[in-house]
Amino acid sequence: MDQIVIEIFHGGQWHQAATYQNKASLSYDIDYVLVHMDRDLPIARVGLNYPINFTDYQDTGWPAFLLDLMPAGAAREAWLKRIGLKDDESANWSLLCFAAGYPPGNLRIASSINRERIEHPGFLREEIVERNIDFIDYAEASGAIIAGASSVQGQAPKFLLVEDHDDRWHAVGALDDQRVKQHWLVKFPRGKKPADYTVLRNEAPYYEVARAFGLKVGAPLEYQDDALFIRRFDRRVVNGRVECYGLESLASLCGKNTFGARIANNEFCAAICRHVSDPLTELKEYLRRDILNLALGNTDNHGRNTAVIKGATGNVELSPLFDFAPMFLDPEGIPRASRWDEESPGGQPDWGLIAETIAGKLIDPAELRTWLAAEADGVGRLPETMQTCGVDQEIIRKMTGRIENIAKSLMGIRA
Repeated sequence: MDQIVIEIFHGGQWHQAATYQNKASLSYDIDYVLVHMDRDLPIARVGLNYPINFTDYQDTGWPAFLLDLMPAGAAREAWLKRIGLKDDESANWSLLCFAAGYPPGNLRIASSINRERIEHPGFLREEIVERNIDFIDYAEASGAIIAGASSVQGQAPKFLLVEDHDDRWHAVGALDDQRVKQHWLVKFPRGKKPADYTVLRNEAPYYEVARAFGLKVGAPLEYQDDALFIRRFDRRVVNGRVECYGLESLASLCGKNTFGARIANNEFCAAICRHVSDPLTELKEYLRRDILNLALGNTDNHGRNTAVIKGATGNVELSPLFDFAPMFLDPEGIPRASRWDEESPGGQPDWGLIAETIAGKLIDPAELRTWLAAEADGVGRLPETMQTCGVDQEIIRKMTGRIENIAKSLMGIRA
């Protein structure tokens, strides 16, 4: 197979949208262009950098949005084992062809879809929490171990599951839409060390800290005996029909078509401002997210852990926060993935200079400096907020000094 067909969901149905020749060219289907070119809605594009037209897009390497669909981390390992391939770059094409049928967002690869559904009674939530051997075998065989997306990196085992109206759980894609009550992402600790369990246990409280801080978040996360249940915000069930929303990583917006690419926050901000519906609002949201990343030690802030979501009416905004946890505790020692150009390793970002650099024509730099400085008060209250939200006492103790330093650095740029 040297060509794949890309399908996209919008307007209540899946469409055959485009074809991609392996490392050669991407083009929209003629019939799709004729119907959708005039409105060219963001949700109807395969990627925001690819307007709907008759262009034969020639990229150097992969179109970046395809990496959002490929499996990574634990999912990649499971798929390689399943299809009998070695883990090298040559395996990427096979993974795209066979392991990208049900990624988050509104894209899928036609050859990856399991067209024949095998009837299965599903599992109880308790069996998932226990990681019952029958559930693991079923999930991996069904492709429920995540087939890649902006929310899928690292080695934490994660599964895309659906819950039916009888409260039984199935692999994504295993049920007809009318049988689905809720779509879930379920994740387990990255490893077996105590710190791995601490990181996962505190992800739900961290999410509530973000909510209290005023960030854009989804439904509360549900932690149960070393399993974390996350309601998906890219899916909604409306009158028995599943609606899918577009999801595209910031790495894709920046055109980065290799995993692990180091991208500065400044470049992310520029990409956000190019594509979202309300640039100033989303720029401030991104700044506040990174302030919180720094203050709470979420070092795993790479370009596939933040995404934009594309709505049915054409709006584009940062998606709700995801993969926000005390990653500074990870036994593998994850360094801060994305920095500001005005930030040295181990040092504080120069928030005043950042304001001058990224304000552009959106806002007067002095006004942005004043706004950033006003964030110091909320940062200073974080230890109390963490306490209220149930973060482990040891984490609060470890982060208090850092929080104080960040609050001072913000306060210090007051005009």
